[in-house]
Amino acid sequence: MQAAWFSKFGKAADVIVVGEHPTPVPGPGEVLVQLATSGVNPSDVKKRAGSQPALLAAGEIIPHSDGGGTIIAVGAGVEPGRLGQRVWVYQAQFQRRFGTAAEFVTLEARRAVPLPENTSFEVAACLGIPAMTAHRCVLADGPVAGQIVLVTGGAGRVGRYAIQWAKLAGATVLATASNAADSQECRELGATEVFNHREAGWGKAVDAWTGGAKVQRVVDVEFGANLLEVLDCIRVGGVIATYSSVQVPEPKLPFLRMMYMDLSLRLVIVYSMPEAAKQQAITDITRELLAGTLQHRIAACLPLAELAEAHELIEQGQVRGCVVVTVGA
Repeated sequence: MQAAWFSKFGKAADVIVVGEHPTPVPGPGEVLVQLATSGVNPSDVKKRAGSQPALLAAGEIIPHSDGGGTIIAVGAGVEPGRLGQRVWVYQAQFQRRFGTAAEFVTLEARRAVPLPENTSFEVAACLGIPAMTAHRCVLADGPVAGQIVLVTGGAGRVGRYAIQWAKLAGATVLATASNAADSQECRELGATEVFNHREAGWGKAVDAWTGGAKVQRVVDVEFGANLLEVLDCIRVGGVIATYSSVQVPEPKLPFLRMMYMDLSLRLVIVYSMPEAAKQQAITDITRELLAGTLQHRIAACLPLAELAEAHELIEQGQVRGCVVVTVGA
């Protein structure tokens, strides 16, 4: 099969190889998926750059966790009726060497989720990390109906889904963005008001908008960089759910200030979510896909031969939406 892999860490153009690789065979409890698309996420490019030094201990890595395709073979113990089923896959390369940057992938049957006929394989590649992370950030601590939820970086891969999940759950949604186009997109997704996170004091502006009522829940894309602004607008007893802190990788916490506010801090990564949370996210994603209510944004779609360029797009941080790689025929 055609696949892309790396056997050393480094810049995408220097280490990613595209060529022939053995086609996998499904083991017990697994399915073999013929992939149409593969989703590229920040965690994928960080791994390739060397964020997990032990990753290559057992050999080369075919990257990426997300994707979409069709089940063409099943292992022992898997219902034969799944043959021919369109699916979206997630967690394909978590604690495993071979992910979705290939024509075929084997993985646990439960990690291949039926894909509604009204949903493209390009969208399928956006559901694992972006949509599931957003679902967890918004809903991990109970209902948000009637609450004010703030989503920072609302036009980003996770942020856009977070706005939608919060709106669907009955919250009043506020968002931050850095330009007029992104602000407009946040509004179209369901945000009532949008604030510019490039402007100092935006946390106080959020507080003023709420009339001092404060925000109950924050879904945050840049925890370290945004923390002090968030503390200016979050209520006592509020929750900060964050999934990234790239600008300030090791934040310094104003402990006493946060303690006296009785704040909860939730750190979210899809791989470590409880299975019940994953299944609830899958149930809700399926429902909304069938209803056609979720809005998706494919920022770029490149062929497998251009995988290095796809990684570079993510690293440049300028794309708004999902970067998808097409694989197979």
